[in-house]
Amino acid sequence: MSINDAAATNPIYQLVPWIILLPAIGVLFNMLLGNFLSELIVGLVACLASASSFVVSVLMANALANDPQAVRVHLMDWISVGNLNVDWNFRVDTLSVLMMLVVSGVGTLIHIYATGYMHHDVRHQGDRRRYTRFFVFFNLFIVAMMVLVSADNYLMLFVGWEGVGLCSYLLIGFWFEKGEQGLGNAKAAKKAFVVNRVGDFGLLLALFFIFWWFGSFDFDVVMNNAADADPIVLTAITLFMLLGVTGKSAQLPLHVWLPDAMAGPTPVSALIHAATMVTAGVYLIARSAALYMSIPQVQSIVIVIGAATALFAAMIAVGQNDIKKVLAYSTISQLGFMIVAVGLGAFSAGMFHLVTHAFFKALLFLAAGSVILGMKSGSAHDHQPEANHSDTIDPQDMRNMGGLRKQMPVTFWVYLIGGLSLAGIPPLAGFFSKDEILSAAGSRSTLLLGVLLAATFLTAFYIARQVLLVFFGTPRSEDASQAKESSLIITFPLIILAILSVVAGILNSPGNHTLDDWLESSIPQNLTVEFMLPIAIISLFIILTGLLLGWTMYGRKSEPSSSTVDPLSGMLGSLYGGLKHAWWVDELYHAVFVRPYQILARFLAQTIDLALLDGIINGLAQFIGKSSRFFARLQNGYVRTYVLTLFVGMTLIVTYLVFQ
Repeated sequence: MSINDAAATNPIYQLVPWIILLPAIGVLFNMLLGNFLSELIVGLVACLASASSFVVSVLMANALANDPQAVRVHLMDWISVGNLNVDWNFRVDTLSVLMMLVVSGVGTLIHIYATGYMHHDVRHQGDRRRYTRFFVFFNLFIVAMMVLVSADNYLMLFVGWEGVGLCSYLLIGFWFEKGEQGLGNAKAAKKAFVVNRVGDFGLLLALFFIFWWFGSFDFDVVMNNAADADPIVLTAITLFMLLGVTGKSAQLPLHVWLPDAMAGPTPVSALIHAATMVTAGVYLIARSAALYMSIPQVQSIVIVIGAATALFAAMIAVGQNDIKKVLAYSTISQLGFMIVAVGLGAFSAGMFHLVTHAFFKALLFLAAGSVILGMKSGSAHDHQPEANHSDTIDPQDMRNMGGLRKQMPVTFWVYLIGGLSLAGIPPLAGFFSKDEILSAAGSRSTLLLGVLLAATFLTAFYIARQVLLVFFGTPRSEDASQAKESSLIITFPLIILAILSVVAGILNSPGNHTLDDWLESSIPQNLTVEFMLPIAIISLFIILTGLLLGWTMYGRKSEPSSSTVDPLSGMLGSLYGGLKHAWWVDELYHAVFVRPYQILARFLAQTIDLALLDGIINGLAQFIGKSSRFFARLQNGYVRTYVLTLFVGMTLIVTYLVFQ
């Protein structure tokens, strides 16, 4: 049975375009009518649009469960220029459907949460009219992400790739007039946009090489002919593609945009910058498995970048005091684990951690949002525009919190579950997915395993530090002492995600290779990782040591406040400054790239633009003005002047003709 015949045999596959069309309808509905409707209707439409896409994804998964063969569903002819013929085709296979389920499933829970969160946020920020705009952007992101994961060729994937980048820019800068000096959020959005353009340039070059060598963007054509391709060409393709991955998945050296992306509302951080968009790079490598498996040298580079990112970001997370920035650097670190896995060829291990991470990191971000709302509810200036309460404490600074487990018990328990899953405590989902990656690393290199274990230790430490600073001890501010538990619309998605963070490990637990078997038809080159008890024991010991160290330093009554010295500072000395300031990478980039560019731009503006180009244009304008004034004198309204002019002109013409 061919790939097209399968679609004709099972009509259920013809529903796959609706994974995009349904959220697109939500976008159009709220864009056209949302401003005339209540928040309830706007939020309901957005949630139903995402939930409907999830239902279609479930139907696709059920169909593949009976027959796992990949299916191509043709929607329309798209591009036909010379030798380039690209159709808009949907690919339904186990890898794409896994991503569809994660994007639409987690996305729907975050949409539900966002209806409650944004109800408070638009009032806190002082502009209720933006509620509708937020959900237009949110549904648009689901559209773009679904295009990316359902694409049957690289060009269609690139459309989704750019679409999610656009949505990221729009949502990071959603409150564009807020932030430091009224420009902080706008600068964060611009930074994300520019840094991702660097990565996207690499992906574009990879696509050019793909079409030049293979003559097609079709996944099957490229993968089936990868083994026979010129190794030099494959090296160029995979390295340029890796540049795109480092941008979208925030890996070294293009990781700097993700922490600043926390300027967006918390649901944005959960959906785009933790659970879905940033995993697009991991998905791209898994989708291009045959290309990377053909070039072991590039695989090694992928592993090095992933491992370095995992350790580097985990170190920085230790020194952060903003509750969301800790999770941002944690996300970068965990993405590093996934990149290591796919670099090793353990694609199902990487996708396994992608799935579990989507659950527990979305949970942590949303629970952090609940904490922030709780802190704001304890403020005397709650629900007032930000400009009117700049004198209040920062509701995201963990040093201003403390003791919140009593005021916010539901948020505390779900946060604890998410944190322990992130740390890798059994039997939570994070333990099983991270253990697979550690086992794969151990089978490759002791050094690689050591780096990842170090990152694991730091992960356990910074999540212990965060939980203890936020929820334990005594309140360190009036806002913390008056904090209130969030409403059911906020806590309900948290409870569901907490349950998933507990049970999702069953997908690939020891002796159960459900996910391996599921992905076998999509990634035949996958390296199956067996459970290694010694590594699991060592990992658990290191995790418990990290948690114990966190408790020793932050579990006592003398927790640090915003006005006291962090215990970590005394322990690490000058190194703490490096952690707190993210090793000054932003400052380095500003000195090496941004500042010289600004100087060059200013020089060109003054010499080329103002002096030369403006001089030419202004001179031409002055010449035309003076010429116009001269010839205007001839238009004086006297008939005798016009007759004289006509006579002189005729005389000149006759003279020319006579003497020619």
